[in-house]
Amino acid sequence: MTLGSLRKLGFSVTFAAVVALLAPGMDAAAEQPETIRIDYAYYNPVSLVLKDQGWLEEEFAADGIEIEWVLSLGSNKALELLNSSSVDFGSTAGAAALLGKIYGNPIKAVYVYSRPEWTALVTRADTGIGTVKDLKGKRVAVTRGTDPYIFLLRALDRFGLTERDIESVLLQHPDGKTALMNGDVDAWAGLDPHMAQAELNGGARLFFRDASLNTYGVLNVREEFAEEHPELVERVLAVYEYARKWSIEHPAELKQALVAAAKISDDVAEKQLTERTDLSNPVPGAAHRESIAAAGVVLQASGIIDEDESIAARVDELLDPRYIENVLEAQAALQ
Repeated sequence: MTLGSLRKLGFSVTFAAVVALLAPGMDAAAEQPETIRIDYAYYNPVSLVLKDQGWLEEEFAADGIEIEWVLSLGSNKALELLNSSSVDFGSTAGAAALLGKIYGNPIKAVYVYSRPEWTALVTRADTGIGTVKDLKGKRVAVTRGTDPYIFLLRALDRFGLTERDIESVLLQHPDGKTALMNGDVDAWAGLDPHMAQAELNGGARLFFRDASLNTYGVLNVREEFAEEHPELVERVLAVYEYARKWSIEHPAELKQALVAAAKISDDVAEKQLTERTDLSNPVPGAAHRESIAAAGVVLQASGIIDEDESIAARVDELLDPRYIENVLEAQAALQ
């Protein structure tokens, strides 16, 4: 896809001109950055397409702004990168972003890159674990500060257990899968594509699933960056939105981007993308607020969030749909 093709669809320089018409001078006060730093993650397939195709690089070439890609291995790592200003945009689960926000990470969730069922509770056939209640006293691999961790807490809560009833083994997602398959832990709060890989290639069993307990995948921006460069945020989201639509229309190419990046087989990528990934709605809205707030309530009941915090108010502080709404309005005006 050429830059000219993007222009015809309202992305790239033509889109930037429309943004300027909608909000004249909104980026004039801040000096443009030399580099925009953005993460890519195996749990965010749209980011992989963006990185492969080079559309962001094309979008900002005329401005002399370079694009720097940084790998995020989990929401916790993406939040660390955002908090340290190592990236300007980072991919997380919605509930993980809420935790980050409450703990002082100055971010806004400005885009929804997917509605996934990317986590479940996973075990091996030889453990005898068949229900959540069977986890009592067992070793469970988990990555704190991520959607799988929050999913685990919500599953335990549903069945009258807490994290104190299990032995949490803190590992990053790929290492959690390895620990499960090697017999070092009894269960794992899994994350795709590693979860699909363990299921298809290792005989792992997903013994507890509930898609409603998976919070949405959101793209976060550092508040400082957004305040200084709102036009750049919208231009990044314009290209992200193009990549999302392109991914829906080109499932084979999307799958190959995931296969190449995560070094997984076609059938693993197929399972993740066709059974567990919904790319249909990019605008943070009421459904996202409800989902993230429900996770926050459980986290508060578990003592992870202070009881004095207003979950609803914090979710409203986190989710900021203005940028993508401006993008969609500008694109509609061009058609």
